[in-house]
Amino acid sequence: MSIDYFGEHPPLSLSFYEKHTLELAQALLGCLLFKETKEGVSAGIIVETEAYKGPEDRAAHSFNNRRTKRTEIMFGRPGVTYTYSMHTHCLFNVVSGPVDKPEAVLIRAIEPYYNHELMKKRRPNMKTIHQMTNGPGKLTKALGITMEDYGHSLQDPPLWISERPRGFTSFSVKEGPRIGIDNSGEAKNFPWRYWIDGSLFTSR
Repeated sequence: MSIDYFGEHPPLSLSFYEKHTLELAQALLGCLLFKETKEGVSAGIIVETEAYKGPEDRAAHSFNNRRTKRTEIMFGRPGVTYTYSMHTHCLFNVVSGPVDKPEAVLIRAIEPYYNHELMKKRRPNMKTIHQMTNGPGKLTKALGITMEDYGHSLQDPPLWISERPRGFTSFSVKEGPRIGIDNSGEAKNFPWRYWIDGSLFTSR
């Protein structure tokens, strides 16, 4: 099943991820995020992102070129997975920026696209389908993305991103301040959060 779905929805090219981080954060909107687990394949349409511009961004883990075991992956090539834990949640980021310039794009919300039942199983007791994936910790639970995905190339299963599906090729993009970074000085006001205008699956 994973091989067939990977063939029908091949990964974005490596060159796709070589965009400027702010541009990449917007380009990822509408794209399909896939995850394969032993339970099956599930996928969602990316509807909200946040850009983090590393060395000059106080809200970024890699601010001032902070190089730790956690941030090390961001100093490498773009197009790989940066996951980290926050409280009980795993958050999923796409590494961006050139080598040795540690930047990333947080995937903040998705719209369920494939295998809704599996996502419901992982996110029980949700009153509406919108609550399953309208946040960075929610979407990773729904898709089965974990800390084990850290450093994974988005060119191969079990985790990859493919182009926008039919019907999601034209939409308006809104921008505004990022969420949950109140202690980051002037960076808290940077309008580096992007979302699909009118989507019912965004975090706000």
